[in-house]
This record gives sequence, C-alpha cells and structure tokens, in this order.
Amino acid sequence: MNKEQLFTVIIFSENTVGLLNQITVIFTRRQLNIETLSVSPSAIPGIHKFTITTFADRDMIDKVVKQIDKRVDILKAYYHTDEDLVYQEIALYKLSSEFFTGKHAVEDIIRKYNARVLDLNSDYIVLEKSGHYEETQALFDELKQCIGKGVLQFIRSGRIAVTKSRIERLSDMLAAVEDKVQRK
Repeated sequence: MNKEQLFTVIIFSENTVGLLNQITVIFTRRQLNIETLSVSPSAIPGIHKFTITTFADRDMIDKVVKQIDKRVDILKAYYHTDEDLVYQEIALYKLSSEFFTGKHAVEDIIRKYNARVLDLNSDYIVLEKSGHYEETQALFDELKQCIGKGVLQFIRSGRIAVTKSRIERLSDMLAAVEDKVQRK
C-alpha cells in the first residue's frame, strides 16, 4: 500500500483561458485537495508554470499527472517530492500597532524569525516572512500567542519552486521535439 505524502505538481502550458478550471477538475474527480497553487510566467518565453501541491500516494499522483499531460493545452506536467526541489512560500502578517509599540516580546519574535517590516503606520504594521510552511506558520502561532487579537490579518502564498536540476525539465523535452523536427 502506498503512503500519502506531499507532492508538488509542476505544469507547463501556454496562457490559455479556462485551463486552471480544467486542471482543478482533474484533482476534484480523484478527490484530491489542492493545498497550494501558484501560477506565473516561466523562464521560457510564452510559457506559464503552474505549481500545485497536494497530498496523495505515488500511484494516484502518477495517474493525475498523466491525465493532466493528455490535455491539449498542456505542454508537459511533472510531479516532484520536496527532495527534488528548492521551494519557498511568502506570508504577510498585519499587526495592530498598539500591540507592537513598546512590546519587546513582539520585536524579539520578529527578529527570531527574520521577518521584514513592509509597512508601518500609527494603526498597523505589516510583516513579511518567506520560508517553508513550518516557518511561516510558527511565526503566526507565536504572534497569535503573544498578542492574540493584535494579529489583524494573515495570508500565505502558494508554494513556488524550482527543480534542483540545472535547467527546467521542459527545456529538455522541447529540445528533443525540436531535434526530432529538424531530422525530418
């Protein structure tokens, strides 16, 4: 029996309207929850990169990626474990200024987590922390414990990731296709 673990699915496509819906339906049909989702242009001009995390077993994620790969608008889809990637998330924390001023405990927490102040005014302070989920969540938990309702807002981005390989895996596939075309 395969054990569920967190997988990062990386999908390359052109920027096509409705494609995100088509991708999410594949996850939904297999009753997989998307934990995080991030979409942006890739290093390859004209190609967008979807980065999706989900908990699944290896057989299930293999089926999902193969099904995504069959979509006409998809150039290529891959899945990775954390060991294959360099990844980060970013989190923003909005704190009430009244809880911040004069509280050395809050300042110590901010320093401890190497958070960055993005905005500061008489009503609130906005902090930024990038790192892995565990780090951004730990900062939130400590702030919540220290100042409770003084944490006004909190948001975390989806995972962004690059593979540990020298170049994007899609580049290898595109080079092979181009080579095949030139041989004809």
